[in-house]
Amino acid sequence: MKKVEQLNSMNMIEDFVKNHELSFLYVSRQDCGVCHAVLPKLRELLDKFPLIHLGHVNAYDVEEVAAKYSILTVPALLLFVDGKEFLRAARFVHFDELENQIEKIYRMYN
Repeated sequence: MKKVEQLNSMNMIEDFVKNHELSFLYVSRQDCGVCHAVLPKLRELLDKFPLIHLGHVNAYDVEEVAAKYSILTVPALLLFVDGKEFLRAARFVHFDELENQIEKIYRMYN
């Protein structure tokens, strides 16, 4: 399963996005049942894309993340390419559709 880097501050989040050409932020909360179900599926999906780095943010620990990235609900999944947001999914994630979108971006990037 894809390794997850825990991001505990806005500085860590910004550095993570800046320092990886392909970065994926997963924003969740502890009390979110959907969040707990989505993360393992996301890690499994991202195994197919070795160049994408996965970072996890607990929205309770880093409250500013919601304002910075206009996150209105969790889980929020954001894919960045060279620091720019290219893909966003939230709440109920359709993994087939998400995989197709990531694949297109990944192919364009490579």
